[in-house]
Amino acid sequence: MAYDTDNIFAKVIRGEIPNNTVYEDEFILAFHDIAPAAPVHVLVIPKGAYVSFDDFAHNAGSKGIGYFFTMVRHIAHELGLEESGYRLITNHGENASQSVPHFHVHILGGTPLGGLLPGDVLTR
Repeated sequence: MAYDTDNIFAKVIRGEIPNNTVYEDEFILAFHDIAPAAPVHVLVIPKGAYVSFDDFAHNAGSKGIGYFFTMVRHIAHELGLEESGYRLITNHGENASQSVPHFHVHILGGTPLGGLLPGDVLTR
C-alpha cells in the first residue's frame, strides 16, 4: 500500500491540523487523542511516511525503531504512567481496525484498563 500524504496524521505533522502536543522533535510527534479512550490517551507518530507498524518495522531500520520506542517509553514516563502502568496499542490493517494509514502508537493509562480484549472475542 502506498503512503497517502493527505492522511490526517500527515496533515498534523505539516501543521495543517492543530494538535495538543506532548512532545516533538525532528523524528516524532506525540499529542493527546481528540477522542480519548482513557484519562491519558496520547498518540505517538513518526514523522516519516510509514503506513503501518509492518511498514515501519520493515523500513525504518533498527536505529529508527529503537529511537521511536525509547521515546514512547520516555513520553509514558513524562506522563507519570510508569508506576501505575500503561498500555501501548498499534493496529495494522483492516482486521485490526487501523483507522489512519500512518503508523502510530497509542499510550493509554490513568485508570485500570481491564482485559486485553472483550471476553466474547477471546472465546471465539
